Amino acid sequence: MNTRIDQLTDWMRLHKVDAAFLTSSANVFYLTGFSCDPHERLLGVWVFPDQEPFLVCPLLELDRVKASGWSKRVYAHRDGENTWAWMKENIFSDASGLNVAVEEDHLTYGRASRMQMELGISNLVAIDEQIRTMRMVKDKKELQILKEAAKFADKAIQYGIASLKVGCTELQVKNHIEQKLREDGITHMAFETMVLFGERTALPHGEASNVELRDGDFVLFDLGVVVEEYRSDITRTVIFGSASKEQQKIYETVLGANEQAIDLLKQKNAKTFGELDQVARNHIARAGYGAYFTHRLGHGLGLEAHEYPSVSENNELPLQTGVVFTVEPGVYVPHIGGVRIEDMVYITEEGCEILTSFPKNLQVVSP
Repeated sequence: MNTRIDQLTDWMRLHKVDAAFLTSSANVFYLTGFSCDPHERLLGVWVFPDQEPFLVCPLLELDRVKASGWSKRVYAHRDGENTWAWMKENIFSDASGLNVAVEEDHLTYGRASRMQMELGISNLVAIDEQIRTMRMVKDKKELQILKEAAKFADKAIQYGIASLKVGCTELQVKNHIEQKLREDGITHMAFETMVLFGERTALPHGEASNVELRDGDFVLFDLGVVVEEYRSDITRTVIFGSASKEQQKIYETVLGANEQAIDLLKQKNAKTFGELDQVARNHIARAGYGAYFTHRLGHGLGLEAHEYPSVSENNELPLQTGVVFTVEPGVYVPHIGGVRIEDMVYITEEGCEILTSFPKNLQVVSP
């Protein structure tokens, strides 16, 4: 953890930043090893270029902070206490003229206003880009955790397919998957588990319902688990019963887009994240489904289900060793259904490693 703080303080010195206050739970964990959901209470870590950092947390979380291994200073505040007044007395006797970095995408307007008013801070600057860039490249420990999370995602797809039968509902299948994962020791899903049948698979972000499974339905699973705070993400689509020619064409189109983007990585024939999106998008367009691919190709993955970078067609960010992200092309045709095939991919010196391994060939599941 100290290496991360050192990397951050090097950036602060370079950019003449006097202090940084990071308040999102993911970034607090990334820098301190302590994880919690503070709800409406204030949680944050103060980092300085030339003095020891310290953590601000609710008093009711103090024992968990100690158990997390954080050995630096901690200020634990009681409910109703004016934490800004404490900071004024103990940190900033005179903050005018200081450059203080905050997460502009997380710190609320109300808290930013109180920081400036009560602490006397005159200059707030954004630290979002720097911390996103740091988190984008995974170290060996992070990669091992993500690989473990990916294995459970693969198992979850297997659990879902095994539970399909005529008349079952999306919610029943979703509940079955999550129950099996709990038996495996998984306590949290990475995001709301998606199980969709039939025409509802054309909803890229649909929610499981009481719709029943019928012969000839697409079945789309999009899910992930949390392992040691890190999240996995996988999507697989199957057909229940009999498959129409149109369904097969849609499926093979999406599969081709997924494979072409990954092959570009394997062969090291792409320089930017945008090129990956473009090759998948062009493949889908040539098949006549361009209007039905309505989202980017993928996104970064780690402490959050969606993080830096965005794998979108105009992103000119260079590909970089150590990045974990998703490759998830999709085609969503109203009144027919949709297909999405998503893998977790890790960029290596040699090309890439696919972390999710559940088969991607078209599966027609027998009733």
